[in-house]
Amino acid sequence: MRLSLIVMLLWSASAGAQDLILDGTLDADAPPYTAIPFTVPEGTVEIEVRHDDLSEANILDWGLADPERVRGWGGGNTEPAVVGVETASRSYLPGPIAAGEWQVLVGQALVPEPATYHIEIFFRTTPTLDAQPDRGPYVPAAALESGPRWYAGDFHVHSLESGDARATIDESAQLAADLGLDFIELSEHNTVSQVDYLTSAQSRHPSVLLMPGIEVTTYFGHGNAIGVPTFVDFRARSDVGVTFEGMVADTEAAGGIFAINHPVLDLGDVCLGCAWDLGTEGVHALEIQNGAYSLTGTLFYRNATAFWDAMLDEGAHVAAIGGSDDHRAGVDLDRLQSPIGSPTTLVYADELCVAAIVDAVRAGRTVVKLEGPGDPMVELTAGRAMVGDTVDGPVTLTAVVTGATTGTLAFLRNGDIHTQVDVTSDPFETTLEVDAPFGDVDDRWRAQLSMPRPRVVTSHIWVRANGEEPPPDGGPGGGSTGGGCGCRTAPGSFAAWPLLLLLWTRRSRPSQR
Repeated sequence: MRLSLIVMLLWSASAGAQDLILDGTLDADAPPYTAIPFTVPEGTVEIEVRHDDLSEANILDWGLADPERVRGWGGGNTEPAVVGVETASRSYLPGPIAAGEWQVLVGQALVPEPATYHIEIFFRTTPTLDAQPDRGPYVPAAALESGPRWYAGDFHVHSLESGDARATIDESAQLAADLGLDFIELSEHNTVSQVDYLTSAQSRHPSVLLMPGIEVTTYFGHGNAIGVPTFVDFRARSDVGVTFEGMVADTEAAGGIFAINHPVLDLGDVCLGCAWDLGTEGVHALEIQNGAYSLTGTLFYRNATAFWDAMLDEGAHVAAIGGSDDHRAGVDLDRLQSPIGSPTTLVYADELCVAAIVDAVRAGRTVVKLEGPGDPMVELTAGRAMVGDTVDGPVTLTAVVTGATTGTLAFLRNGDIHTQVDVTSDPFETTLEVDAPFGDVDDRWRAQLSMPRPRVVTSHIWVRANGEEPPPDGGPGGGSTGGGCGCRTAPGSFAAWPLLLLLWTRRSRPSQR
């Protein structure tokens, strides 16, 4: 084990057991995640862990594991971690307190100086935490609504179970209901402690589906295990055997799908570990906008869609999603935070339940309103086919815009603007005739509405390649016939953000946007 450790035993009459003080230093070549062992004595019913990185320069993250599983990850929580049989502090799970070897989990978020630590551990035979009556086994909610339609929601919401958030689940659910959303995903940082509260909270908010999930927050990017009620290990590139492939497999095994959050947010130490630097195989969705476009669009949208197109160029079928990354239920937001629903993701699902939403995203049936739920809607179809489907060409693409009387609607082929047309009425409908591409690589088509900046983007319809060699004279076929729309130059869509980075705090932890 690559760490130095000094253990002190203290007798605590109130605890009735030997408490511990662990002082140590992580070696310079230690992996990004380290486990510091300690022994829990028989008869313990509650454990409290206090921790300190002993440095103004260093940032360490903290978690706890029992002999069988990870019991929680507080990340940058400054308060002690407390776990008991029936209760636990935020970010942690209650359960049996087995005697034997446990571990304090340490993440080296930022360590410009030698990573020292001071840990105090208290073993109690009598619990001290108040009862938590809202806590209980998670039971997936029955469908809140039956029938196929576009359901509106937010795939990136944090409650106070995330160490850097302060919104209650009830506050988040109420804000979503007030905005007319149909669902939100509580995607906490590296923990599923919020899941214990979802069944109770769901009963108080019957109009908004509360989805479980995890923001799989690593030092090499943030993923999103959508719809999972069980822990997904995040400790990539450490000596505990966690791989990106394992994260995806564990997510799928738990009934969820894996997405990537803010994939190109590379701000160095300003936002530690926020840009994606792990794999992409098996990913089903990508967050193309984090926060409302009017606030963060110049940080996210153009580069995120380029990342998306690069994945699609490799043959992946990946749905577009958006997430507000709300940590405060819309209260007391700063310049770079957006309330729930900004942006909003529309998902065409058979009914409003977790499994149906997950299945629909997996199938690619999404549209992202980049600003919020009040944005116009764009539906892209090809006959009876819709986004997510693969069709044979030639075929007619139809785009219908509702909720707008102005703007520019663009058809994009393989990531590039192919054709544009002015929106002149509500509803507005336009078509485009497209042929099957030559060769063996399918074409992909999506629609984007700009007013004048981008406001709505759809996922893709694929047009199957015809397998033929292109004619030597470049004759018809292999793309669009050009019918149905007139082409012109795309309007500018990106505003300048002078001194934007000065608004960020240097000590943002890896769990913070």
